[in-house]
Amino acid sequence: MTPAPLIARKRDGGELSPGEIAFLMRGFVDGSVPDYQMAALAMAVFFRGMTDAETVALTDEMLHSGVQLEWPAGPAVVDKHSTGGIGDKVSLVLAPLLASCGLRVPMISGRGLGPTGGTLDKLESIPGFRTDLSIREMQTVVDRVGCVITGASDQLAPADRKLYALRDVTGTVPSIPLITASIMSKKLAESLDALILDVKCGSGAFMKTPAEARALAESLVRTGRRMGVATRALITDMNQPLGRMCGNAVEVNESLDCLSGSGPDDLRELTISLGAELLVAAGHSESVSVARTTLIDRLDSGAAREKFEQMVDAQGGDLAPSRSIAAEFPVTAEQSGYVTAIDTEALGQSVIDLGGGRCRAGDTIDHSVGIDCVAWLGQKIQPGDLLARVFARESSPGIEADIRRAIQIGDESATLPPFIVEKLS
Repeated sequence: MTPAPLIARKRDGGELSPGEIAFLMRGFVDGSVPDYQMAALAMAVFFRGMTDAETVALTDEMLHSGVQLEWPAGPAVVDKHSTGGIGDKVSLVLAPLLASCGLRVPMISGRGLGPTGGTLDKLESIPGFRTDLSIREMQTVVDRVGCVITGASDQLAPADRKLYALRDVTGTVPSIPLITASIMSKKLAESLDALILDVKCGSGAFMKTPAEARALAESLVRTGRRMGVATRALITDMNQPLGRMCGNAVEVNESLDCLSGSGPDDLRELTISLGAELLVAAGHSESVSVARTTLIDRLDSGAAREKFEQMVDAQGGDLAPSRSIAAEFPVTAEQSGYVTAIDTEALGQSVIDLGGGRCRAGDTIDHSVGIDCVAWLGQKIQPGDLLARVFARESSPGIEADIRRAIQIGDESATLPPFIVEKLS
């Protein structure tokens, strides 16, 4: 068997067998299939797609390129994955909330990707918090606390890491089969019983339309189920930030508010909705309504916050000192009308421009900067009304102008999109 005929067949619309996919991926990892041939395969998949059977075979091969976590008998092991959005801090709330219900949550998270903020970057605004735990340390924290949030070990799905680096420089990142295999190989390496997916659509999401988000969600759910994991998905709106805060330390503070039973309504509702689907999928609750009641109780009683504090302590962090927040600069409206649209991706880019994200790998992040997006879709605005607050080291008229452009004001009130667009359960 040689790579070239297989790649040519895929390029021409043919289907590869599991054995052929295994041959190509194992060769790519050990170097016998060179980068240029794998780049050609990625391009063929980008244009031709993959069948469900091919996607499962690719996911399985990437999964088994590394180790999988092992768990002793006990409560269900569960996790959540989001395709990313501006102000999306759900992981910081959901992991300890699920742990407070008695589930085990080994959450492997990432850093910022483009304008989307990274969970690890947010947590690192907590002094001392470690996001580089070994597999053994992860298992110890889950056993002790019930949840952990850390970065991916080099031992988990190494084929995905190598393939993603190639996709990134060949323009083949936005391919649903390749996205599916990348996400699911890392999540399934956690040896889960159940998984909930938050697939976002809108101006601040990778998938801009509900149709694109649905196609990805369906692929993820089908692949998870075919690989033996109870998998559900919510398609959620990202046409405005989730909550109000966008940044790092400011999002941790907003998450702590939610964990204490308050915080923004949309953040609380999405966290409860995702958690309820997961409790049912894991067999922990008999219905979504029962699960919601349980989750609301854990938030309002402070049990979820207590778990978060335990997790932070177990990972070397210290919540006692106040997190540094940069100076505040108001952004006010210059015209009257209604907020008709928000370019949420542009707000995420403004956080990067402030220093709260990376333009290049290796850039140092300023955890103190961010944006408080006060305006919301449909809000009536008068000149001088507060649209946002910028947290920055110094005044930045350019960024303030960018924010005004991102929050569009028109004569007619906008029709608010549904917050949860669709459920795949």
